Amino acid sequence: MTTNDTSARLVVLDMAGTTVADGGLVEQAFSAAAARLGVEAGSADHAEKLDYVRATMGESKISVFRHLFGDEEKAQRANVAFEQAYGELVDGGQISAIPGARGAIEELRGAGHTVVLSTGFARITQDAILDALGWRDLVPLTLCPADAGGRGRPYPDMVLAAFLRTGAVDDVRRIAVAGDTSYDMLSGVRSGAGIVAGVLTGAHDKDQLSRHGATHVLGSVAELPGLIARAGA
Repeated sequence: MTTNDTSARLVVLDMAGTTVADGGLVEQAFSAAAARLGVEAGSADHAEKLDYVRATMGESKISVFRHLFGDEEKAQRANVAFEQAYGELVDGGQISAIPGARGAIEELRGAGHTVVLSTGFARITQDAILDALGWRDLVPLTLCPADAGGRGRPYPDMVLAAFLRTGAVDDVRRIAVAGDTSYDMLSGVRSGAGIVAGVLTGAHDKDQLSRHGATHVLGSVAELPGLIARAGA
């Protein structure tokens, strides 16, 4: 490793929408959680809150609920209800890998890259997803907001936690970040990552990803190994 080598060797990947297809389970789980707090489905209040959930895809879910309900006790109740509802949907088989995602991760690892999976979900939900997909041993490290001090995206904390915990690279410019939301892009930019790749398999479109700092926009994470290889050539 040389000091002027900025090829990406640490790859931090988002889960839902980037490597994992959840078929809109976030919205379903939110609706279940909101109902427990008295938000009536089909009401203007429900529609307004759901719009905010959509706009903040990728953010730590407890942060979203704090904004929506303005009260810590209510936010915690909503978060617990959300995680329970999402977990039940995952256990029901309503989740799958994005086509080519596992292959991309295995290709990156085979080429000597360190790959980390990150999420805005709580650890219990992240583990349920990993178990459902059989991904427990796929990567050496998985991170949720609690693993990085409690702040999720758009803060750079999880990317920087991956940098510190793996020791895989000596320069943040040697990190590649990939995600499907504007918050993923902001997190990558704020971390100093050399590659911040948006993917079009999730919540946000090319314009949103580009406006929030994407250095590249890909059809899916399956294209990421090729991008990293070209960038390092």
